Amino acid sequence: MKQFDAIVIGSGHNGLVTACYLSKAGMKVGVLERRDTIGGAVCTETMFASGANPNGFRMDVGSSVHIMIHQTGIIEELGLTDYGLEYIDLDPMMSYPVPDGKGVIHFFKDLERTLESIASVAPEDVSNYRAFVDFWGKINKGVLKAFMVPPKGSSLMSEMVKGQIRDGAMFRKGEQMPGLQRILGSYGEEVKRSFRSPYMQAAITWFAAQSGPVPDQSATGDFAGWQSMLHESGAKHPRGGSGMLTQAMKKLVEAHGGEVIANAPVQRVDVRDGRAVGVVTEDARYFSADLIVSNAHVQTTMNKLVGREHLSPELFKRVENIQVGNGFGMVIRCAVEELPEYTAAPGDPYIHNGMQLLAPSLEYMHRAIGDYQKKRPPEDPAVLAMTFSKVDPDVAKDGKHTLFAWAQWHPYELAGGLKWDDIREKEAQKIYDVVTRYAPNMKDKLIDWYIQSPLDIERKHGLLRGNVMHVEMNVDQMFMFRPLPEMSQYETPIRNLYLSSASCHPGGGVFGAAGYNAARVILKKHKRKRFF
Repeated sequence: MKQFDAIVIGSGHNGLVTACYLSKAGMKVGVLERRDTIGGAVCTETMFASGANPNGFRMDVGSSVHIMIHQTGIIEELGLTDYGLEYIDLDPMMSYPVPDGKGVIHFFKDLERTLESIASVAPEDVSNYRAFVDFWGKINKGVLKAFMVPPKGSSLMSEMVKGQIRDGAMFRKGEQMPGLQRILGSYGEEVKRSFRSPYMQAAITWFAAQSGPVPDQSATGDFAGWQSMLHESGAKHPRGGSGMLTQAMKKLVEAHGGEVIANAPVQRVDVRDGRAVGVVTEDARYFSADLIVSNAHVQTTMNKLVGREHLSPELFKRVENIQVGNGFGMVIRCAVEELPEYTAAPGDPYIHNGMQLLAPSLEYMHRAIGDYQKKRPPEDPAVLAMTFSKVDPDVAKDGKHTLFAWAQWHPYELAGGLKWDDIREKEAQKIYDVVTRYAPNMKDKLIDWYIQSPLDIERKHGLLRGNVMHVEMNVDQMFMFRPLPEMSQYETPIRNLYLSSASCHPGGGVFGAAGYNAARVILKKHKRKRFF
């Protein structure tokens, strides 16, 4: 039996953020990871080594682009650069190659450079984009503050209205009601209201869709509006791969006397008299601790690791009924001979510096959503391409390149008797074909690939039903409702058992806010010195 002050179940980035803050507060922390590599969905693995490519390729097997964590101060506060973390700026953050002609819209961190690029393709939207960023920028400074604290007992909307009444900073005089309407509306309508060019509409809608809900979902306007914050933080990629973030946090925990233990899948939380006192792994190892923090999915934590016998029938059912949704997307991680040469922008010096938005039109995306709603993979998927070997030679050292292509609206549960294990390669080829339509030079340039269907994502990362955000990011599952009102403060009905995953406020993405907020709650509850 090993004893710790705190045990964290799962080594995803939110769990490691919590582990780091508890470690810096003087606790001996043990992190237990079920897989043989740590990092959860922020992990990089070496693949496809061969005689021609002896170094292989550094492949991210989860998130790749880090945006929101750079708006939190967590990296700086923890001093993670002292543990080997180095970030590369992606600038432009993303680019939209025109699908049916020449030209590309680059979204740089610098707003003025972005406006210059928009002017080259969609001059009618230069002033519209400036107004869009100005409107949402004011709102999102307050929203970010709300993300970095445990949710209050009132809704975000109530807090926003109070703030507007108090200091009037959010909306200009006379614009309060139209402004609230934009926030309560869907991001699809917000984009169509804000921009005239079909290219701008497609680009902003596709990036907003990365949060999960479909474009007509109510109260999602800010999924598009968060674009304003990219001009504050930019987008970044860790040198050597996304997993270098979690590796740095692992080193911090170990430097403070803790342990990060791989190949230690937790079978159950040991609950005695309503209190969590330890965990048992699948190979019967026992670890005891004064407190347990679960970075696993909320349904896995409560209904599997804790179990029905320690929960009321009502709570067990309510956890079971949390909306997880029917999948999210799938991704192919490709080793390729060369970088895509987009026909819209031949020889463009910037397009491979960041994400490439390959979604030709709103109608194209709506067709993909229609397929998804019929429980079928999209016939023509929308794709987000990423070519990090252009800016980070460490991920492909033998003169070749990496190409990641994320596609969305792929149902986990399929209709018509289809099974993901049977169709995954066919659907992967559809995604690669989208890239070749934009960049014909990529035909026959595939060396090898690693496919992650919604089912593969669930198997590898424990992300139930392939939802990379854990649970749906709908308004009724955000803030004080995430994952349930009585667990929104990162505490559970089991004493000394806490939650820190993306199942909690404020949700998914490489953010770290859930782990940060959980650490604040724990340290306050246990009266330990805080490092914030």
